Amino acid sequence: MAADSILILSIIFVTLIALRVPIAFSIGLATLATILVSVESLSAVTTIAQRMATGLDSFTLLAIPFFILAGQIMNQGGIAKRLIGLAKSLVGMLPGGLAYVNIIAAVLFGAISGSAVAAASAIGGIMAPQMKREGYEPEFGAAVNITSSTTGLLIPPSNVLIVYSLASGGVSIAALFLAGYIPGILVAFGLMLTSGYIAFRRKYKIGERITFKEAVFQFFDAIPSLLLIIIVIGGIIAGIFTATEAAAIAVLYALVLAFYYRELTFKKLPDVLLDSVKTTSIVMLLIATSVAMSWVLSFENIPQSISEGLLALFSSDIAILLAINLILLVVGAFMDITPAILIFTPIFLPLAVEMGIDPVHFGIIIVFNLTVGLCTPPVGTILFVGCSVADVPITKVIRPLLPMFLVMIISLLLITFIPKLSLFLPGIFGY
Repeated sequence: MAADSILILSIIFVTLIALRVPIAFSIGLATLATILVSVESLSAVTTIAQRMATGLDSFTLLAIPFFILAGQIMNQGGIAKRLIGLAKSLVGMLPGGLAYVNIIAAVLFGAISGSAVAAASAIGGIMAPQMKREGYEPEFGAAVNITSSTTGLLIPPSNVLIVYSLASGGVSIAALFLAGYIPGILVAFGLMLTSGYIAFRRKYKIGERITFKEAVFQFFDAIPSLLLIIIVIGGIIAGIFTATEAAAIAVLYALVLAFYYRELTFKKLPDVLLDSVKTTSIVMLLIATSVAMSWVLSFENIPQSISEGLLALFSSDIAILLAINLILLVVGAFMDITPAILIFTPIFLPLAVEMGIDPVHFGIIIVFNLTVGLCTPPVGTILFVGCSVADVPITKVIRPLLPMFLVMIISLLLITFIPKLSLFLPGIFGY
């Protein structure tokens, strides 16, 4: 029965995606078709509708629209400009300095906004013309921006880590947030080494050295933005407020900051609110249909069948982990990260726990696998955004992306097989 359900679900879902049906509708229709095999039509439709509704009935999920709104405000509020200025004062004078600036600014912006797309848009929009003026190939600049923006999904606050907490049945969000720091920094460091080597080989121009006075000004100008990281993450870790409450505080703080920087006006605010509502509605529909699909998978005993198949096929834990990584990398190339987490966490997490893998560590493995897919065609959300802001065709970006992909795959293997990279900080803070 499970084999038939897997076949029906896979064929319908892949067919709908190939026909360019929106991903949320593809998931919902494939889910409905699968349950119709074993349940009569009226009950099937009612059950799917109920599962979609109850899937959104979660206090934790309230954090997502708040963080989305905070990211939109930050995108318009001049925060990216201050973080780029800070990064320039730190590394702008090094060979390939603008590539380092892009990576550091993307890490900081991602750590504040929790959005890879916002980081790629805000940081890339400012850095792309600057890098072009300094003699950097536009496709190289786009590749750096695209890959470095993914760090915002590992370094908290991260919406997708909140989604994983929901899909896993309640893994601590604070523990997941702490677990993302070292892997995120590891990826950023690897990207910086690669970018520096390429810049050295191509003899890119060295940035102008700024004065000590200018460096001090840039640092103090960026402090209000950096304080958001301390307020949000520090408050969650200290138990002062929940992730949802932290997200609401992030909105309020970002709004005050945007008006303080005089980059956001009351006239622009309705557009910011409307954009955040549009994004939130898309994300929530994806979550609703994905939760329904996850329930159908469990109802048809598909996770158990897949786990038994992997255990029968591979004799070692290392081989199973490599197989899971490969499956998730392929899935990430064809499916958006939010539904992928909601669908595949219930499939692979029980197997991972059976193998003795900590759920927090496994959450970082899943999220990082799927972030790689955001940089690859055909779905590649960040790939399209990065190419758009840099005004570069996707075909020209693929080649400079290859060494960056290699770094990300090496980082993935390190994160997968060295659990301490994810669990060290949660262990220190008692999670």
